[in-house]
Amino acid sequence: QVQLEESGGGLVQAGGSLRLSCAASGLTFSSYNMAWFRQAPGKERQFVATIFKTNDRTYYADSVKGRVTISRDNAKNTVYLQMNSLKPEDTAVYYCAAAKFLGGHYDYWGQGTQVTVSS
Repeated sequence: QVQLEESGGGLVQAGGSLRLSCAASGLTFSSYNMAWFRQAPGKERQFVATIFKTNDRTYYADSVKGRVTISRDNAKNTVYLQMNSLKPEDTAVYYCAAAKFLGGHYDYWGQGTQVTVSS
């Protein structure tokens, strides 16, 4: 059974930092492209960042570019999201997702971790 378990969310003041982790089990982690999404109350789920399985290439949403870094540790089956200079508009539930192939379809999703940024 595949599981993606996010952790590291919490309450932080604007300008602060958080590092989210997503531990994967039940799949060959190195064979998956990994991504982070977020969903704020009343809004659609939004892409945040992705890291490819083959060359660790990364892509970011414009709204977080320069403030967020995605990374992965295949030995630990874990993907990270380092978030700096947090803003109140970053408040959302953050989800990690795994995709075997590129193309927009994600095979597995975590349950999410809440990030709240106070002003």
